[in-house]
Amino acid sequence: MDLLTETWDYLSARENWVGDGGLLDLLWQQLLLTGTAMLLAVLLGLPLALWLGHLGRGGFAAINISGVGRAVPTFALLAILVAADWPGSATFGPYGRAGLATLIALTLFALPPIITNAYVAVTEVPAEVKESARGMGMSGAQRFWRAELPLAMPLVVAGIRLALVQVWATATIAALVAGPGLGRVITDGFYRNDYAQGLAGAVVIAVVALCLEIAAGWVQRTAYRGAHLEAPT
Repeated sequence: MDLLTETWDYLSARENWVGDGGLLDLLWQQLLLTGTAMLLAVLLGLPLALWLGHLGRGGFAAINISGVGRAVPTFALLAILVAADWPGSATFGPYGRAGLATLIALTLFALPPIITNAYVAVTEVPAEVKESARGMGMSGAQRFWRAELPLAMPLVVAGIRLALVQVWATATIAALVAGPGLGRVITDGFYRNDYAQGLAGAVVIAVVALCLEIAAGWVQRTAYRGAHLEAPT
């Protein structure tokens, strides 16, 4: 109980939230890392996966190549990138020390669920829907935009939702290479045997992860309604 009380005291103290290195500052840093990595992953992986799904081929290779990111621990990849001559551990604009290396590691980590879900979503559009669109004289692009993508969108959003929460939680590893984010609260706390501080950082990360999950879940349910499908419970 003493630890929980000390954790609450840390979280309720205003001085721990404001200023450089405060919880709000570190929260913004981690949100920036997460948002940028997700944007890069969506821009890189989503068009490729949707295109391959529309063509109905090449998906096996794309999924397996992207799946390498699941097999290689993200921290191991980050350590390799930081130790290399490029990108190294140099400060990268608002992303802080080893910012570029962290972004690359998180982007690669986000790609597998985005690519897998997007590819499967398009390939699983019912064949009769595709045939009906073809029978109406639609071109390949029209079939994709008007028939395939609307039905695939719920599963596409599900992949982005999964990647978002995973990347947010994993972004704490930036602190292990003296990078930005809420992971610094945890590492500094345990380094100084201040377990209340470490637990406070974990609580903030968990609460934000829950908020992101709820928001992404709402977006996914909206996508299901837009596709006139029943959302999973």
